[in-house]
Amino acid sequence: MTLVAIAHERGIATLTLDSPANRNALSARLVGDLAQALADCAKDDAVRAVVLTHTGGTFSAGADLKAPPNPYTFVDLLRQIVTLPKPVVARVNGKTRAGGLGVLGACDMAVASSASDFAFTEVRIGVAPAVISLPLLPRLDPRAAERYYLTGERFDAAEAARIGLLTLAADDVDDALAPLLGGLRKASPQGLTASKRLVTARVLDAFERDAEDLVQRSASLFASAEAREGMTAFIERRDPVWEL
Repeated sequence: MTLVAIAHERGIATLTLDSPANRNALSARLVGDLAQALADCAKDDAVRAVVLTHTGGTFSAGADLKAPPNPYTFVDLLRQIVTLPKPVVARVNGKTRAGGLGVLGACDMAVASSASDFAFTEVRIGVAPAVISLPLLPRLDPRAAERYYLTGERFDAAEAARIGLLTLAADDVDDALAPLLGGLRKASPQGLTASKRLVTARVLDAFERDAEDLVQRSASLFASAEAREGMTAFIERRDPVWEL
């Protein structure tokens, strides 16, 4: 059974991350199912744009530490979202953490409810938001990236919009989403594809330049003794040994 549900309405394909038991953590299976769903949308002439959303109270908790995807496969997924010839719009109504923020960053637009919150939690388990920097750093306010990468603190939807992670934050996420989808439905397929290439060029430059280096850095960090302690502490719900 797929972990990504698909629905269609007037040219919009809605892909729903449907693994609430582990808070839509990015497992190898979920990443694979999402990549296949996106590929199907790319080939479907009836699809004008894609909405990416979630079941449960978490868009994605980040990497599944028990069944993680191959890092190259995850890079391929992020690149697939960026290069999909149709706009991808994230719809968030809850929490997003770590690797899930990379998925948001890869989307062309992202809308979240005011009750949503976000955090780059990698630093707290002994690793870094390396691979997800590919779509994120070209789009985030540099000072904000420094703060939230280094502290791992939570921030709300209004702050996420201010720093460039979100397009919009609103009390009602669907009311905020409606005019964006209305605009996409009025746009020509060729116009959307050509316009998306313009606005994603800087992000794709980061993939071409930095992907291999960041995958290697991420692998090195995850293989370290400090990361093993951090991940074990997280799974055991205790403080890591370095916490003061």
